[in-house]
Amino acid sequence: MLPQEIIRKKRSKQNLSKEEIDFFIKGVTDGSIMDSQTAALTMAVFLNGMDTEETVALTLAMRDSGNVLNWSDVNGPVVDKHSSGGVGDKVSLMLAPMVAACGGFVPMISGRGLGHTGGTLDKFDSIPGYQTMPDNKLFKKTVKEAGCAIIGQTGNLAPADKKIYAIRDVCGTVESVHLITASILSKKLAAGLDCLVMDLKCGNGAFMDNLDSARELAHSIVNVANGTGTKTSAVLTDMNQVLGRHVGNALEMLEAVEYLKGEKVDARLHAVTMELCAEILVSAGLAKERDDAMKKLENSLSSGKALEIFAKMVSTLGGPADFAEKPEKYLAEAAVIKPLYAEHAGYVNAMQTRNLGLAIIGLKGGRIRSDQQLDYATGFSEFCQIGDYVDNQKPLCFIHAQTEEDWNRTAAEIKANIKISETVPAQAPTIIEKIA
Repeated sequence: MLPQEIIRKKRSKQNLSKEEIDFFIKGVTDGSIMDSQTAALTMAVFLNGMDTEETVALTLAMRDSGNVLNWSDVNGPVVDKHSSGGVGDKVSLMLAPMVAACGGFVPMISGRGLGHTGGTLDKFDSIPGYQTMPDNKLFKKTVKEAGCAIIGQTGNLAPADKKIYAIRDVCGTVESVHLITASILSKKLAAGLDCLVMDLKCGNGAFMDNLDSARELAHSIVNVANGTGTKTSAVLTDMNQVLGRHVGNALEMLEAVEYLKGEKVDARLHAVTMELCAEILVSAGLAKERDDAMKKLENSLSSGKALEIFAKMVSTLGGPADFAEKPEKYLAEAAVIKPLYAEHAGYVNAMQTRNLGLAIIGLKGGRIRSDQQLDYATGFSEFCQIGDYVDNQKPLCFIHAQTEEDWNRTAAEIKANIKISETVPAQAPTIIEKIA
């Protein structure tokens, strides 16, 4: 087989066979297929799509490009959650220890920032010493001892996806339903899950900016995953505004620790986190029904057990033993931290959330190149929410930048992407619907 012929075939809107997909993914993995050829095929898929059979074949080929973990020696269900990406979405940071506190084992393989969305792995990279790329031995040890581990794709877990993921990020092929499905599920299937819950973001800060697109991706993931034997459901959640109070790697890590401590808990962030956790507990048989799950989850927080598990995960993976107690001691802080006020008083009516995510990239908190070193300290704190009243006392947010020039540029970008009105706007539901 020739890679250029496979590219040509998909470019011409023809279906690829399992053998052709297996050949191409093997070449991506061993380096015999060039990055430019991978970029060309992903663009062809982006433009022309794949059917379910092709997507299943792509998912399994990417899964089988490396090791598939076995958890037969743990005493409980092996579960996970994945988000399609948003701005300020730090749900995974709290969800993993909360579910572990309720009896689940969570081997969460996460990604770095993709496009305008932040990456869970980048947030953990803000913790000094934390190993986001441990070997499988340490990964499994952490899951068994702490109950959860949040890491990146090690070299032998879905390595083909790791390469393709980085190429998609810088080549404009992020928003393909089929590539997103295969990328997510190849990692999750390689982790050896019993069940999976998807958080499908819908809105102007999500890859899927309308309900029809979000439903399409949800059905794609649920159908493909269940077709491979992994019990999967999806929850559609709102991403028409920043999720939580902070945006940026170290700042979101700080908010996650505060959440686990019961400090400054944002209502929308809590609603999404609890809903996804409850869906996992019920799906995995760790709770009888949703109300039972909610009680168990509230107890995991109020008892301090979820925070204890988070601290154990961080220390086992090389982070400071007292990180959960004193996160400010270890997280980087920007040189310039100042409030940004609206031009006139009023209610926050709407925001262009995607553009706010892009502003983080401008502060070097996200990537332009796949090999770029991030500035973990930059971002926004105390970010306004739709319906908030802002004036010369209540800011839109605090901008964390390294220079006055960066602060001023970012301030103009934020103002341009937040609409202020004289009346209180209607509130959209945070949890939209469930797909199983």
